[in-house]
Amino acid sequence: MVGIIGYGSYVPRYRIKAEEIAKQWGMDPDAIKRGLLLKEKTVPGIDEDTITISVEAGKNALKRAEIDPQEIGAVYIGSESHPYAVKPSGTVVAEALGIVPEVHIADYEFACKAGTEAMFVCYSQVKAEVIKYGLAIGADTSQGAPGDALEYSASAGGSAFIFGKEKVVAEIVETYSYTTDTPDFWRREGAFYPRHSGRFTGEPAYFKHVIGAGKGILEKTGLKPDDFAYAVFHMPNGKFPLTAGKKLGFTKEQLEPGWIVPLMGNTYSGSSPTGFSATLDVAKQGELILLVSFGSGAGSDAFVFKVTDRIDEVRDKAIKVKELLENDRIYLNYGQYAKFREKIIMNE
Repeated sequence: MVGIIGYGSYVPRYRIKAEEIAKQWGMDPDAIKRGLLLKEKTVPGIDEDTITISVEAGKNALKRAEIDPQEIGAVYIGSESHPYAVKPSGTVVAEALGIVPEVHIADYEFACKAGTEAMFVCYSQVKAEVIKYGLAIGADTSQGAPGDALEYSASAGGSAFIFGKEKVVAEIVETYSYTTDTPDFWRREGAFYPRHSGRFTGEPAYFKHVIGAGKGILEKTGLKPDDFAYAVFHMPNGKFPLTAGKKLGFTKEQLEPGWIVPLMGNTYSGSSPTGFSATLDVAKQGELILLVSFGSGAGSDAFVFKVTDRIDEVRDKAIKVKELLENDRIYLNYGQYAKFREKIIMNE
């Protein structure tokens, strides 16, 4: 049995409501909320970035795994907002978590699926018995240009997963990936904000790949939507995952625990992993969970997990996603938000 032995998440306390952004640009707040199914999003503090988010998520994963950090043989961080262009995030995170020096470290990028990319590699190395434990993290402080549609959703947060063969919380039953060269979203070197192809990001990008990966793993396993207790899909907004789930035959009730985007926004590489983390917070022994990510460029990774009896032992050892999203929120106005996200550069 190979799978997740510990998991944890982190999202910042700061928030901005969708209506606050809409007012700034003279848009109808109700139309925005109805169109995107977004209420608010997380905003990273001035001293928060992908590294600090990864450290906090990693700490929570270690609390549930209850292992010696020195036994972790690999640390992989998936993000499209690594703080440094030439310096790994993983070395800082591993040092902060007490994992170094005998560890393999790499930073991953594949737009919003970089987190599941890291998960797949950790799982593969544990399965191949190259390492005993591996830590995979998907985290981002995602960017959206002022006035762009992305500004309503681009948020901050992430989740961490420790893979191993002992004391497994969620066993990996099967994996599947679906990828093509579809240039729907990109950010060139040196550019602060990404660019995108508008509606083109839905079709043929998001839906083609998410549904392709979803159908592929169902055919590979012989499973049907009714066999699953829950399903989690990448959440660029509130509507896309609900539509993808419906097309694949899943109900809104199956998606509900992991459909956290209305309160969190799109954390890019942390989006579907954090939805999956929220689902583990409520899942029961024997239940199957489908996870399908999406990354522009474009591709999707799909996983089938089977929850074990250990979930009840570890669930309460770290803060849950729902608590992170609903407790101790600090709301910003647009001016504060613009300063936090360095949309306004203050002269010293």
